[in-house]
Amino acid sequence: MKIRCFISALLAIASLAGLHAQQPQTSTEIPLVGNVYGRQDVTSLNGKWRYIIDQQEIGFYDYRMNESPWGFFLDAHQKSPLELVEYNFDTTDQMDIPGDWNIQDERLFFYEGTVWFRRTFDYKPQADKRMLLYFGAVNYEAVVYVNGKKQGSHVGGFTPFNFDITDALKEGQNNVIVKVDNKRHPEAIPTNIFDWWNYGGITRDVLLVPVEKTFVQDYSIQLDKKNWQHIYGWISLNKPQEGVEIEVRIPELKIAQKVVTNADGRASISFKAKPVLWCPENPKLYDVEIAKGNEVLTDEIGFRCIETQGKKILLNGKHIFLRGVSIHEEKAFSQGRAHSAEDARTLLNWAKELGCNYVRLAHYPHNEHAVREAERMGIMVWSEIPCYWTIAWENPDTYKNAERQLGDMIRRDKNRANVIIWSIANETPHSEPRDRFLSSLAKFARSLDDTRLISMAMEVTSANNYHNRLQDNMNEYVDVVSFNQYVGWYRDTQDAAKMTWEVPYDKPVIVSEFGGGAVAGWHANKNVRFSEEFQEDLYIESLKMMDKIDGLSGLSPWILKDFLSPRRPLPDVQDWFNRKGLVSNTGQRKLAFYVMQRYYEQKKAEFDAKSAKR
Repeated sequence: MKIRCFISALLAIASLAGLHAQQPQTSTEIPLVGNVYGRQDVTSLNGKWRYIIDQQEIGFYDYRMNESPWGFFLDAHQKSPLELVEYNFDTTDQMDIPGDWNIQDERLFFYEGTVWFRRTFDYKPQADKRMLLYFGAVNYEAVVYVNGKKQGSHVGGFTPFNFDITDALKEGQNNVIVKVDNKRHPEAIPTNIFDWWNYGGITRDVLLVPVEKTFVQDYSIQLDKKNWQHIYGWISLNKPQEGVEIEVRIPELKIAQKVVTNADGRASISFKAKPVLWCPENPKLYDVEIAKGNEVLTDEIGFRCIETQGKKILLNGKHIFLRGVSIHEEKAFSQGRAHSAEDARTLLNWAKELGCNYVRLAHYPHNEHAVREAERMGIMVWSEIPCYWTIAWENPDTYKNAERQLGDMIRRDKNRANVIIWSIANETPHSEPRDRFLSSLAKFARSLDDTRLISMAMEVTSANNYHNRLQDNMNEYVDVVSFNQYVGWYRDTQDAAKMTWEVPYDKPVIVSEFGGGAVAGWHANKNVRFSEEFQEDLYIESLKMMDKIDGLSGLSPWILKDFLSPRRPLPDVQDWFNRKGLVSNTGQRKLAFYVMQRYYEQKKAEFDAKSAKR
């Protein structure tokens, strides 16, 4: 008892004296490094990590809610039997990283709060080398420490970030400790309420990335939309340094161009070529090398042109119809956050079986493996940030958060030919603050990348009996007008085929969501909600209705597979699953799956016939 009182007194004195300031507050987070998977000598820290559940954040704050200098990040060990240390990473449970805690530990299924993670690794310093620590994603807030030294924090559960940890490392054994907090907040992106599971944890790859002191930070290589025999772009260093020579090589196109950086550490690239253009029928990718001295980055890059013409979407000048489906980042045959290339291939193969040439990756940026696998498989991608439902539109920090997530999504995937749409929001209520917020995001996206289309999933707010009219001030900021509609499910009518739709804009139209729920294997009359027959009939009638929309250019029904959601508690029917999947959570195809499959077969034949006539 005397020891506990003595330590409590020390904590109080330390707090009053400001000793918590001893913990470094400066962040070593650096701008996002492009293409970590194409860099040399990268080491994975994936695997078993030790973890401690910390509901009251005693490992971060002292009992006066000041940031403690003696937190769990120190990875302390008892030096004598008398010393009080009330945690021990060495004897705690282990968890697979990447992975979410909700599925791996049954105590944490509904948990929202803090969990600490620790991984040890060996390090040998290399002359003239820096070491970066890269996280594919951590949901939602991460505070990162290396050998007890704070490297910084990151907010946002679906975008990558990295730190330069060189100065915190030592020869021999080192540790990285991450405080992960997935609590929801009204000013966050996404906000307090959303219709998917709030998976907590280090949910994507963790990598050690060695780089030179001066290294290639990022690059962009694109096809010129106005001249398909011109490839252009840029390369940037991590610092402003003039006169650095960099070579871009695309062997199959017989390209080997040397460029020299300007005073900003940046070089433009431009060359003539006749690439085979990427498309779903022939997803051609070229091996690309970017070399600076001994540093060589490798990538696979495709070249294509995506644009609109009136109410048409054109891929490489050809009128296309987006045969799609929406997908959540959840494992195929089990629950939990999907994170690997294998996870992605299973889900994307289901989409291919459905007849898809496009997927809407909802409602946040999916992992990089998913985007790259889709590119190799010839599947176009809609990628979006989680500005979902009622965001704190007038909060400046909320906007900064959204802009950063949008920027990081674009920076990571800007060289992926299959990404054709950047989406800035889903089902947001109309207001002047919302319009200012989202129009600013749209302008920001265009400033970073003008080679792709901008869209968002709007809501239909005007309906009169069987007539629906889309009205949204954001129409002038998007290239493609997209909206969600749930006639027959949330709008309870079985007369969907009688519905008419008015979209008063000369732009292509995508119905970004539609559908309804069904329990796989439950068969009944088509008028019985949650039966497979109900869902099947809803799809049949919905497709008749949507085929009448002027300018209809694509569909992405909701959703490929059943997924966990805390908003779906109905016992023996939902059991915490959103049951709108065309495939069950165990992989069973529902009747509606085959309705969409037949429809997409017809659409493909129709557009192939039109193309053959031209």
